[in-house]
Amino acid sequence: MSLNPPRPPFVLSVPEGDDRPREVCGTCGFINYVNPKIVVGSVVIEQGKVLLCRRAIEPRLGFWTLPAGFLEERETAEEGAMRECREEAMADIAIDGLLAVYSVPRISQIQLMYRAHLTAPGFAAGPESLDVALYEWADIPWAELAFPTVTWALNHYQSWLSGAAAPFANPEGAIYR
Repeated sequence: MSLNPPRPPFVLSVPEGDDRPREVCGTCGFINYVNPKIVVGSVVIEQGKVLLCRRAIEPRLGFWTLPAGFLEERETAEEGAMRECREEAMADIAIDGLLAVYSVPRISQIQLMYRAHLTAPGFAAGPESLDVALYEWADIPWAELAFPTVTWALNHYQSWLSGAAAPFANPEGAIYR
């Protein structure tokens, strides 16, 4: 008995009523839709400082990021952001509101970034982090941030503090392809 049964023969074709090629099963007509991944994360603030995690995994090993990661099935976006903070920073947070929605078509991602705060003292590096630290705004290691969306989220948080309305989106001209 094979543990991996043979896969039906999929062919790349444009299904009736569609406008782009999709993988379609040549046997039953099943259409294998491939959709973007959803990333959830938070700008976590504690006593005016920002919580950052130094990545222990690729991509961008050793660079600093916000606690964030892929949304799991059957969890809300807020639950996912709280889980990611527990996994990466061993910290419990409360979500204060949606900060931004970023589109990253190059890697087929939609990123939901929240404003949040710690609900209990203490944090530590989880399995995906080399280090976790609270940074004063002036001390954020801007040149060592892992992804453009981390920079966007931090800058959007500052804009929100100044009274701009959230949620924000990709900065004008920043498609991040």
